[in-house]
Amino acid sequence: MKAPELLLPAGGLERMRTAFDFGADAVYAGHPRYSLRARNNEFSKLEQIAQGIEEAHARGKKFFLTSNLLPHNDKVRTYLRDIEPIIHMRPDGLIMADPGLISMVLERMHEGPWPEVPIHLSVQANTLNSAAVKFWQRIGVRRIILSRELSLDEIAQIRDDCPDMELEVFVHGALCIAYSGRCLLSGYFNRRDPNQGTCTNACRWDYKTHAATESSDTGEAVPLALDADFSFAEEAAQAERAFAACGGAQRHPAADRVYLLEEKERPGQLMPIMEDEHGTYIMNSKDLRAVEHVARLVQIGVDSLKIEGRTKSRYYVARTAQVYRRAIDEAVAGRPFDPALLGELEGLANRGYTPGFLERRASHTYQNYERGSSESQRSQFVGEVHAVRDGWAEVETKNRFAVGDTLELIQPEGNRSLVLAAMRDAQGAALRVASGSPLRVWIPLEGARPGAMLARRLDIAGSI
Repeated sequence: MKAPELLLPAGGLERMRTAFDFGADAVYAGHPRYSLRARNNEFSKLEQIAQGIEEAHARGKKFFLTSNLLPHNDKVRTYLRDIEPIIHMRPDGLIMADPGLISMVLERMHEGPWPEVPIHLSVQANTLNSAAVKFWQRIGVRRIILSRELSLDEIAQIRDDCPDMELEVFVHGALCIAYSGRCLLSGYFNRRDPNQGTCTNACRWDYKTHAATESSDTGEAVPLALDADFSFAEEAAQAERAFAACGGAQRHPAADRVYLLEEKERPGQLMPIMEDEHGTYIMNSKDLRAVEHVARLVQIGVDSLKIEGRTKSRYYVARTAQVYRRAIDEAVAGRPFDPALLGELEGLANRGYTPGFLERRASHTYQNYERGSSESQRSQFVGEVHAVRDGWAEVETKNRFAVGDTLELIQPEGNRSLVLAAMRDAQGAALRVASGSPLRVWIPLEGARPGAMLARRLDIAGSI
């Protein structure tokens, strides 16, 4: 079986280098002004993009530029001017979503002034079927990044129907509550349009639910006065028990109720919503994790497996690259899936994991109603090695750790665990606890090299 490309996010040059060090075949970075991560993009200057492309090619890797916003006319007018110098840098592909911009770029390439750079159709275009894939293929698009709303069987069908088109599938990262990212919440609340690259993740804010009723006069949602001992959790549990008792054959008791939402930072501003048997769609989605499905995707013949997260940390890039690299290599070699890889990903901050739509399950498995913040259940990133001398490593701390903790050394040549036996400050005085960032400490660490990362194990006694 052919190994698919492992495609990692690059929010900056250091994260790009980390992705390559830990096994990525390619990275994608944002085009200033024209990608959906316009607010958090270290590739803000042409010189940085040129350096990224040059370094990637020197390592035999690929560098894709994301240019996938859905533009208004003011950005259409400036687009060709701004993309032209990048085209001549020869990135390995442009990730685009807007048909107008795609046609403009292809026209320039066909006319001859511009070198040919492959166009990859962004997930923002919501490609869900074989007919759409064939349409974009006729236009001149080289690769389709399939919609996140497809199942494994549907992906397999598209592969069978379109054998000579490159297909890319997301396998890890944040999921959007809207159709492949076409969301309006951030624009509504903050006037920061997600489709112009300025999403504030309004779907992940802390909301509280208030019971309401529908006014017979106006039809508007009106708050209900509640008893002091009223519990939404208990009411929901009772409704669920009643629904389960009838085998789910009847309408869910919550389906006809009216609720009001109150966002944490907007006390007193109650927003009406409707909740049905599947839940409340304005709530937070769990994160996508499909490492257990890599073997099936390899078998299907998907060309590229993509990880989301251009705003995530270098630690996130290293962990995901390392885990998915191993999953791909083992799948290609015909070895069975190693469940330990699931545990490796629990070391990342996450909002709970779901296979998304790759598996068809009840939609409550996609939503996380219990917590809005990311949590790490297995380990926590605590430091980065800056220098090594005489068996001791200088570590820039990121989170608290102490003598006696079990630490994990993470570097491209492999990870290993150790119990921290000693620690010194910059002046050589003994320390027991590194309280957190920013701090430089020295610890005994054989075999480490600058750039290596340290995580504190949370699942081992003594590392608390």
